[in-house]
Amino acid sequence: MTLTIIPKKEQAYGQFNNGQIIENKPIGFPREGGTKAYSTLFYWAYAEAKMDSTIGLHPHQGFEIMSFVLNGKIRHFDTKLDGWRDLEKGDVQIIRAGKGISHAEFMAQDAVMFQIWMDPNINKTTQQEATYNDYSAADFPVEHRNGMQVTTYTGTPEAPLTMDTPGVTIARWKLDGTEKEQTIALRPDEVYSIYVLKGTGTVNGKSTVSDDFIIIENAEQLELTAEDGIELFVIASPVNVGYATYGEIMQRSMGR
Repeated sequence: MTLTIIPKKEQAYGQFNNGQIIENKPIGFPREGGTKAYSTLFYWAYAEAKMDSTIGLHPHQGFEIMSFVLNGKIRHFDTKLDGWRDLEKGDVQIIRAGKGISHAEFMAQDAVMFQIWMDPNINKTTQQEATYNDYSAADFPVEHRNGMQVTTYTGTPEAPLTMDTPGVTIARWKLDGTEKEQTIALRPDEVYSIYVLKGTGTVNGKSTVSDDFIIIENAEQLELTAEDGIELFVIASPVNVGYATYGEIMQRSMGR
């Protein structure tokens, strides 16, 4: 079992509009430093708006780009729908960029979101038309498992978000503090990418705090303890993807 904890200060950093929007990036772009792309994960940013701000129209191709609204409100425009859509706390959008699409994003002051890019084999998806879906917070199933609340976004029959990227499960785990410990079964053929949204505790015996990014490989279980509650955002993806990802190709070209 391999467990790596990457604190916020060691993650990549980005900003838009002279710091109106700031980002810490558990997985940055290839030339940004920090953790490089792995499995089907290409990019992951935690973005916060310090004031109302718009990221102007810009193109995407091939990737699946997901935005998870963690707080506040954002608005999204793309050239396929040709209009602005509102998203609020708990809502999710996915752009399957296909042959190409351009979009713009507005973040209201104090809005917070994840933007996560997955590689669904862009050699194939660049031959497909772009598609887009919005999901509201109420669309996602919530279960209670021995004191842990689990919200599942994709990867189970009940979860509504559909992806072209194979073998991905995305969920949010929350311990409210009434149950201090959880043992969670994992699959050794999957890599688990975990962002600590809030709280403090331990993961397989290692201390963790808010904004830590945790990578777990070759493990059969996760031992989770919480002090006063902890909330984790979790992506499980294949160890063996089955195709050459763009991240791998980029890293080879850069000699890494």
